[in-house]
Amino acid sequence: MSKTPPKKRLVVFFMVPQFTMLPFAAAVETLRIANRMLGYPAYEWRLASVDGQKVASSNGIALDASTSLADERKYVSGENRPSMVLICSGIDIEQYSNKSVNAWLREANNRGIAVGSLCTGAHVLAQAGLLNGKRCAIHWENLPGFSEAFPQVEVYADLYEVDGNIYTCAGGTASLDMMLNLIGQDFGENLVNRVCEQQLTDRVRNPQDRQRLPLRARLGVQNDKVLSIIELMESNLSEPLSLLDIADDADLSRRQVERLFRQEMGRSPARYYLEIRLDRARHLLVQSAMPVVEVAVACGFVSASHFSKCYREIYNRTPQQERAERKLVMSASRMAAAVPSQGKPVH
Repeated sequence: MSKTPPKKRLVVFFMVPQFTMLPFAAAVETLRIANRMLGYPAYEWRLASVDGQKVASSNGIALDASTSLADERKYVSGENRPSMVLICSGIDIEQYSNKSVNAWLREANNRGIAVGSLCTGAHVLAQAGLLNGKRCAIHWENLPGFSEAFPQVEVYADLYEVDGNIYTCAGGTASLDMMLNLIGQDFGENLVNRVCEQQLTDRVRNPQDRQRLPLRARLGVQNDKVLSIIELMESNLSEPLSLLDIADDADLSRRQVERLFRQEMGRSPARYYLEIRLDRARHLLVQSAMPVVEVAVACGFVSASHFSKCYREIYNRTPQQERAERKLVMSASRMAAAVPSQGKPVH
């Protein structure tokens, strides 16, 4: 009587320059531990890059690639056909664009290969047109710029999302949770629990678990009324609510709201509201190519001049200067990444 062959998956990790090491390592290590628990290599992987050369991560450590994009485009329909392709990226992903990568991803998806991303890789999937009408997850810091660039995509600040054959995660340790979800699909809960024990992970987080600390912990605020008002403000950045509307929603008087914010936040509600709108504007300035006037409108400012005045007051520079400084930093980062590493590459 013939035995059923063991289930196997081959995963391609495609490295984009400046990819973030933590989600990559968490994903690979989760698969490695699963293999150890199973006693055979159920999961195999290979690293790919555009030219087949090593790629520097955002922490400066470079990893060798075993295949190039040209190789992978051949493998899509050949013997080395992968089960899954994961785009590994990180900082400055908004500047990355490669039509050949997009074509490869579309072909892989059309041939039934699972396609996904770690950290900010959803940008690449969206550029390839694979996320239109799909749910996806991305790091909270990149969510404002992503939402503006790809309005047709349902993006969430979740840990990870699985929509059909598309897998996306927010980065950090969320890639661990997404890989555990995959292992659970393949081998069941018992193996997931064994992997968690090896990783010293006390629980498997749900896809919709929050990325950021709760407001109570993040801001050190205990007053429930203040917290509910801040949540209301964060949900209405493009069309700011009046203080009277905010007070009515919280079932408080305007004077009570003013007093609570002075006590808990050390500033007026109007000032705090302005600060979180400008914080969103800063993310849009560095993550997108939106004209400054459009950034102003997206963050609830009636004019570019008023926006610029408020921005300078908070950050001591204009929106234009912010964007120019960001371009200089990115240029320096790319030049540094282009210099060959003097150390031994990590395999």
